[in-house]
Amino acid sequence: MREIVVFSGSAHRPLAAAICSSIGVDLSGVELTRFSNDCLQAQLQANCRQRDVYIVQPLVPPTQEHLMELLLMVDAAKGASAAQITAVIPHYAYARSDKKDASRISLGGRLVADMLATAGVTRVLTMTLHAPQVHGFFSVPVDHLSALGVLAEHFQGRDLSDTVVVSPDLGNAKTATQFARLLGLPVAAGSKQRLADDRVVIDAVVGDVAGKHALILDDEIATGGSIVELLDKLQELGCTSASVACTHGLFVGKAVERLRGHPMITETVTTDTVPPADWPELTVRSVAGLFGEAISRVHAGESISSLFDGVDPALAPPQPRLPFPV
Repeated sequence: MREIVVFSGSAHRPLAAAICSSIGVDLSGVELTRFSNDCLQAQLQANCRQRDVYIVQPLVPPTQEHLMELLLMVDAAKGASAAQITAVIPHYAYARSDKKDASRISLGGRLVADMLATAGVTRVLTMTLHAPQVHGFFSVPVDHLSALGVLAEHFQGRDLSDTVVVSPDLGNAKTATQFARLLGLPVAAGSKQRLADDRVVIDAVVGDVAGKHALILDDEIATGGSIVELLDKLQELGCTSASVACTHGLFVGKAVERLRGHPMITETVTTDTVPPADWPELTVRSVAGLFGEAISRVHAGESISSLFDGVDPALAPPQPRLPFPV
C-alpha cells in the first residue's frame, strides 16, 4: 500500500498535527515564501512521488491567502508526481456562494471547486458544507463529513426533559431534526430573512419553545447576528435559556462580544474545524479523530458513510428496489 504523506498550510496547523497524531504519521513540513511583489511560493519538504498526499487547509480568514496557499501546495504535489492528492478542507468557506440569487452574481462555491480540480486535487474531504448542493459543484469525489455526532456527545447524559433543538432558519431545519433525533428531543425553527451579510430578521419561530431551554444548532457562526436575533425572538416567546452549538465557530467581528455577554446563553459549543476564538468559556470539541479515521478509510479503500451509521438518515441502507420486468 502506498505511503501517506500529510502537509498543512498556515491556516490551522494544530488541527493538522492532531489529525496526524490520530493516524500515527508525522506532519511533513512546508516552506511558504512571500516575495517582495507579494507573490507566494510553496515548497513541500517531503517526498511525494507515488504517495497519497493529504493537504490540510480550512478556508478561514484571511480566506483568499489560505486558498492560494492550498492551490500552490496542490500544484507542488502534482509536480512532484503524487499518486493521489486529497484536499482536506474542514471549513469550505465558499460554500455560502452556492446560488444565483441576484443579477450578474458570481458562484464562488463552484469556481473554487473548479480551481481545486484544475490545480490537481483528486479528492476532497470536508465537513458540514453550508448547503448540500455544493457537493455537486466538484468534478472530483467528495467525502462530506458531519459533526452532528461529536456535538451530540457533548449533550448526551444530561437532563434534557425541558429542552428543544432550534434551527435559526428553515434551510437548516433538516439537519436540526437529525440532531434532535440523536438526543430524543423536539425541534423548532426560525423563519429568517437576510438583509445583509451581518443583518437578519427572524419574524417567527415554528414550534413550541415556551418555558423551555433552547439548544440552538447552526452550521456556521460568523458575526453572531442570526443567533442574537433568534435569541431575542425566543425570549419574546417565553424561552427560558439557551445553549448554542455549531460546527464552524468563526466568531469574527463582534461575535464573541455579542454572544459572551448575552443573558440567555448558558454555554457555547463548537468544533476545531477552524482555529478556536480567544474565548475562555467556549467549549471546543475536536474533530481530528473523525478526519483521521476518514483518511485511514480513504487510504484503505473502505466505506466513509459507515462512519455515520445512526447519525445521518441519508446514509441509511438502500431502500428495496422496485421490481423490474424482464
